[in-house]
Amino acid sequence: MTFLTKILVTIALTKITFAQRPANVSICNYYSQTILGENTAASQKLLMTLIINTVVLGNYTTPNVGIPVHGIASPGVQDGQDVNLLPYFTGALLSTNGGGDVGVSKLFLDDGGAGALSMNMSSLGTNSAQFFLLNHIWQYFGTLINCSEQGKSDVFPAYEGEPSMYQVHRFMDISKAENDFFIQQLVDASASIGFSPADAENWRKLMAPYNTRCAPAFAVNGVRGGADLQAVCINDDCPLDEAANCDAYPSKGVAVVPANATIAGASPSTSGTVMPSASGTANGSASAIPTSLASGMEHGFGLQILVTVLAAGMIAYFQL
Repeated sequence: MTFLTKILVTIALTKITFAQRPANVSICNYYSQTILGENTAASQKLLMTLIINTVVLGNYTTPNVGIPVHGIASPGVQDGQDVNLLPYFTGALLSTNGGGDVGVSKLFLDDGGAGALSMNMSSLGTNSAQFFLLNHIWQYFGTLINCSEQGKSDVFPAYEGEPSMYQVHRFMDISKAENDFFIQQLVDASASIGFSPADAENWRKLMAPYNTRCAPAFAVNGVRGGADLQAVCINDDCPLDEAANCDAYPSKGVAVVPANATIAGASPSTSGTVMPSASGTANGSASAIPTSLASGMEHGFGLQILVTVLAAGMIAYFQL
């Protein structure tokens, strides 16, 4: 990021006002312009980086508009229930879809952890699980809020990951509390960088189709492959879709609690192909805007732990 762009970001985040977004302007286009000063592929990618990395770390951009974000890098509470997504992504559980009939153990945090995210990057390198994970998350959510410049160049590619969100989360047994906790971080993160309350809350509407058991297959605009199974919240406590089609899902949509990898004698994989893998390239680096280097300490745990847990909730939506 150029020095001038840093200044623009600082000014925008300091003096942001909640002007009414025109109905014919997408959320992505509007806030790329109003927060970052231009509506380009680079600024749209940076907008998604700021949102998603804040979802993971909590507040880390300086300044922000003063809205606190817990972040999913530490355990939380949702609707009175403790939420801890860490075991899904340290390889502690057989919860990753490796393409078979049971989940496998896989470590996803393999390339820079929280330090990379605090510099508005996905990872330190460009060929790791962490690199593809974060890039695919940026891409998917950019698609959901209609980033008009996405997919026109390799600056901000179209979504390159697995098109079925059910397949991504098939062996995770995501509960309603876990699902709602993640969505709350999306809302808070967006508000913290300057989204209007209405536009921040719009995430709940966008994520609603993924939040019911046995949801009928549907297509996601901008994602290849057409209609596919997309249910993410698949635990028994998730609401059953009004038009439920459980027969379309393996085991009629019944989720299985992932086994403990240690008890099962499995070792976490840090390489190799797992669901959802994707070919193609993505650019995961971005220059940092001013950040709080102590952001990982704000929740009372050290950087080493934060590196381990950095993507827990995020991968609960869009793991590689």
